Amino acid sequence: MADARIPETSTGRPALTARLATDLRAQRPEVIAELLDAFGRELAGVAFLIVRNHADAEEIVMDTLITAWWRANDLRDDGALRTWLLRIATRHALSRRRRRQHVTTALHLAVPLPAAPTDEPSVDRLLIAEALSDLPPKMRAAIALHHCAGLSVPEVAGVLGTSQNTIKSNLRDAMARLRAAFDVPGKGATNPGRRNDA
Repeated sequence: MADARIPETSTGRPALTARLATDLRAQRPEVIAELLDAFGRELAGVAFLIVRNHADAEEIVMDTLITAWWRANDLRDDGALRTWLLRIATRHALSRRRRRQHVTTALHLAVPLPAAPTDEPSVDRLLIAEALSDLPPKMRAAIALHHCAGLSVPEVAGVLGTSQNTIKSNLRDAMARLRAAFDVPGKGATNPGRRNDA
């Protein structure tokens, strides 16, 4: 599978994407497994960053593929299949997040990032996961789509159904919050000029 952060148009897979889109419109049953293989991990990663629950993220992937199956004719551009699936997954995740009023505070082991060198979560990854969980769901969605899925600001705006300026603002504010989370003593990275041995 190609690196999930590489934009769809540069993966060298336009023929595969076009075939999957055609098979989806034709409602060929095998296409669901192929879509899951091609996009499942990325969809689950984005969903997890929004809902913060692995089981919910897996259900969102399945809901996304079912929605794609039934709404395949809504896909206007075969080359935009990945972005279209991410839009569906994001909407399902945000909807699920709104329905669930309580927020789980216990972290799961780590944010699932592609090509992790080890199965053991690093302290930094745990801190990032904790800081991400403190962001509002739409900010988390913008971060997940832009920084993890590699979508451009206009693509993220299209997926979330908002303006590019709103996305830029959300990304800027989210990054500021994440940076601030690491400046709090005991919560993350310390200032290199400051001593922490007191």
